Amino acid sequence: MNYRHIYHAGNIGDVLKHIVQANIIRYLQKKEAPFRVFDTHAGIGLYDLTSEEAQKTGEWQAGVGKVLTAKQEKKIPASVEAVLAPWLTTITDMNEQGTITCYPGSPEISRRLLRKQDRLTLTELHPNDFEQLKHNFGGDKKTKLIQLDAWLALGSFLPPRERRGLVLVDPAYEVEDEFERLEQATAKAYKKWATGVYALWFPVKDPRSVKRLSQGLKAKGVKNLLSVELSAGRISPDQPMRSSGMFIINPPYTLKQQLDCALPWLTKCLAQSNEAYFKLEQLIPE
Repeated sequence: MNYRHIYHAGNIGDVLKHIVQANIIRYLQKKEAPFRVFDTHAGIGLYDLTSEEAQKTGEWQAGVGKVLTAKQEKKIPASVEAVLAPWLTTITDMNEQGTITCYPGSPEISRRLLRKQDRLTLTELHPNDFEQLKHNFGGDKKTKLIQLDAWLALGSFLPPRERRGLVLVDPAYEVEDEFERLEQATAKAYKKWATGVYALWFPVKDPRSVKRLSQGLKAKGVKNLLSVELSAGRISPDQPMRSSGMFIINPPYTLKQQLDCALPWLTKCLAQSNEAYFKLEQLIPE
């Protein structure tokens, strides 16, 4: 209940998470039929990078800040920029003066990308953050807001009425058993809705936890799993997070190719040491 994403908005973890999110949404829009995005840990949805909290850490400067600088200097290859475009366009549309002062959380990225027929469900448990989320999204007819524990929500609202869509799960990882809770909740959700796309974000602190999660999902019947990691380099205990990853269940068939194109450039752009790396692997084929 103490985690506040404003301290970390726009960091390297957000860069990876939101590029994946935006490209999945764009893929789902290839069909005219409506779909739903279900965001389990919504936060407040929109972040002021001039705030005291964001300025205190400045993590966005090593994440989205570096990508935007490269864009302004025309240093992004065209093929990579095409992959980044759904995410980057959202950011530049929100910061029209050319100076970034605001960063979209995953709810705002979804809201700006969704069509008239698509829908968005946001759950957030933190009472202060939920009040801010209501302020930011309460008037949007496409969006449903629910103050509820994310793990309970996953069991309550799937499958969606549209029978198509994305479930984005990015816990705070403040408690020791968060990987286990993620595995159990995702497995239960998958049994209820095996055809949905699930994007599970995680920090890479202990590779053993990541491996156990992938093995657990496989053991529980997940049949199509893509793994991706992006790291700016090794981290010491007193430094901000530099490495994160995602497991994507039922990824769009285009996503691996898109990430394979963008990740080498992103790794060079965001590197903070010569130990920066990326990984991309189809762990469980369809």
